[in-house]
Amino acid sequence: MILLFAIFAFYLILTPSATSQFEGQPLDKIVAIVGDEMILFSDVLAQAQVLAQQEPSLNPNDPVLQDKILEQLINEKLVLVKAKEDSITVSDEEIDQQWEFRLKALVQYYGSEKRIEDIYGMSIARLKAEFRDEIKKFLLVEKIKEKKFGGVKVSEREILDFFEKYQDSLPTIPEQVELYHIVRSFVPSEDIRRRKLELARNVRDSIILTGNFAKYVKLYSEDYSTKDADGELGWVPRGKFFPEFEQVVFNLQLREISPPIETPLGFHIAQVLAKSKDSILVRHILFKITPSEFEIQRTKDFLDSLRNLFYQGVSFEELAKKYSDEVETRSAGGFLGRFPTTDLPENIRSIIDSLDDGQVSLPVLYKTHPVESYHIILKKRTIPPHRPSPQTDYRELEQICTAYKQNKLYLEWVNELRRTIYWEKIK
Repeated sequence: MILLFAIFAFYLILTPSATSQFEGQPLDKIVAIVGDEMILFSDVLAQAQVLAQQEPSLNPNDPVLQDKILEQLINEKLVLVKAKEDSITVSDEEIDQQWEFRLKALVQYYGSEKRIEDIYGMSIARLKAEFRDEIKKFLLVEKIKEKKFGGVKVSEREILDFFEKYQDSLPTIPEQVELYHIVRSFVPSEDIRRRKLELARNVRDSIILTGNFAKYVKLYSEDYSTKDADGELGWVPRGKFFPEFEQVVFNLQLREISPPIETPLGFHIAQVLAKSKDSILVRHILFKITPSEFEIQRTKDFLDSLRNLFYQGVSFEELAKKYSDEVETRSAGGFLGRFPTTDLPENIRSIIDSLDDGQVSLPVLYKTHPVESYHIILKKRTIPPHRPSPQTDYRELEQICTAYKQNKLYLEWVNELRRTIYWEKIK
């Protein structure tokens, strides 16, 4: 598990000591070949450096440690070769999303993008280009692993047997809070919806008349992430858009302007710039259907009334089943889950820290793309750190047991790949 974490951490946060290890060394050497992929000694040593940072008792120059890392890297390369053989693909959009995720982690680690550029001696754009191939390989490996093992399930018998066998080595579960909530979504008036639709139709007429799509993006689009790019959404594979949007744009001719398309975000006017069999390059203008201040206040007032009912003795779970707009939690009485307090997002943690057990928060904004709502949160109880047991921590044990089973099946599969794909250690 430590090795797997280190391999991921190396690509996620490449530390200066890992890269500086090889400065002044004129030579590197190939230590293994897997299919058409090679592994360098510098790859192994860099992983060892990261491991040593995570666990100071480890010596990165220990040959036994280096050999274990090399074995793990061979396994990863075998899976990569298999992913390519099975025609697993990764889109540019997926690579960009993964890069953004990693960049955020780097910013959290180092403090700012400027600090990152100073440490690595290159711009963020150059770093993105340097890491692009490694990110693509990482995603290929993750995709084939998800395809083969993502559906693995465990039975109650397996969970209990796993607990009996490993209970003495299972980690202590940290302090947790058990949370419930009631969600109320904004319902914009029909008048607002009608006026936005009329505006979208008028803008479409103007675009057809002038032929200048980009001008009206700047004037009207409420998708601020694409406004400076003339509304371009980039190349997007089929299945990524809202179904109602996708159904229209994949049937448009090149440069054709769509009629207004309604999605949960609002109304869109779209134009296709290029397309292939399973992906499309499209730009759009978004007209959001946003509620009025009156409707927002009405939503908050309604949640306040539910909060008062709870303090008058009405069951929070019953209120959630009757009034919550969130389908995923409504049937469970608004149950969100049990969360380690340290894992809560800062904005939620500050709210939870202000509540005693059995208290309900005031209405707070609740953002779940593409909808904005308000919710009230019940901090039902605080669970102190404890050793796990099936009676109190069944879900956590199920997750651990599932991961254990997935990893066991994964290793069996990798051993099969070792027998069917060419690989060789180079002395």
